[in-house]
Amino acid sequence: MARIAGVDLPPKKRAEIGLTYIYGIGRTRAKSLLFRCGIDFDKKIGDLTEDEVNHVRNILEEEGSVEGDLRKEISMNIKRHIEMGSYRGLRHRRGLPVRGQRSHTNARTRKGPRRGTVTNKKKATGKT
Repeated sequence: MARIAGVDLPPKKRAEIGLTYIYGIGRTRAKSLLFRCGIDFDKKIGDLTEDEVNHVRNILEEEGSVEGDLRKEISMNIKRHIEMGSYRGLRHRRGLPVRGQRSHTNARTRKGPRRGTVTNKKKATGKT
């Protein structure tokens, strides 16, 4: 089983798809990585030789951050915006959409499930 950047890659997947299991690598980056290594896209992860895996690993180290380093960098950027008090930071703090999306009727992913407003009111009885 190939292990790159601290992630066990699935041996039965194609190399192009298997590399996307690493945080920070999508289909485009995986294709360009395999092209530079001279590995066929359709080759299975389990069929890669140790030299090919090492070559991919070396190129990833040269290129930049993936997995833990990238996650840390992104969280530090978010913390920086929050500490600055910028608009983006306020939106992050409140758990609302950050990039200008409509939030009056949508944005359920960021806001969470709807809260019932009528459920807490007492129902009126018959006579008064």
